[in-house]
Amino acid sequence: MPPYGQFCPVAKAMELLDERWTMLVVRELLLGSTHFNDIRRGVPKMSPALLSKRLQTLTRAGVVLRSEVGGRATYTLTECGRELSNVVEALSGWGVRWIGELGDEDLDPHLLLWDIRRTVPIHEWPRTRTVLKFRLSGVPLKASSWWLVVSDGEADVCAVDPGHDVAATVSTSLRTLTQIWRGDVSWSHALVGRTVEIVAPTEVRKAVPRWLGQSPSAAVPRPS
Repeated sequence: MPPYGQFCPVAKAMELLDERWTMLVVRELLLGSTHFNDIRRGVPKMSPALLSKRLQTLTRAGVVLRSEVGGRATYTLTECGRELSNVVEALSGWGVRWIGELGDEDLDPHLLLWDIRRTVPIHEWPRTRTVLKFRLSGVPLKASSWWLVVSDGEADVCAVDPGHDVAATVSTSLRTLTQIWRGDVSWSHALVGRTVEIVAPTEVRKAVPRWLGQSPSAAVPRPS
């Protein structure tokens, strides 16, 4: 982008960071994504060509380090890039507190389940392979069923039936699950209001909210 032509440090920083998608790419790297395809899963509406361009720009600026591991490109943040953690956290907190409205265009089942996958409290799950099925309303039929599989201390998301026994089925709208995950609505409030239904044996049904938890942003205090 054209320079602002100002000596102000904010202006100089924004000459690099103000390009579309740049801070979201940094967010993905801060959340632990190190490979191109994993970063893309966190920004599914970003084209591969643009993602490649942004990674190149960040690498040239010294924010990202590109290396080859086993013949595969790996991207990690440098010390310079890691300092952006406070910036991303501050933007996230500000967005939760003051930009609360979610339009239909903001709702994405792929992105939501990917975000859930990477932050679920796996230590709360059974030690044996456990599968949760999600049935989402308010989305096209082909995007309405998802499976979250936790096995051997790892979580994975499947858009097709992995063929394992399902411990519980969570039925709700995409909007409601997004609101729960963001912390706009609590699990208990959604269950009492019957905007979420969990079909499972009693013990498992009670455990599912604990297994899934909520996004770290749910802990951000909201304005009264």
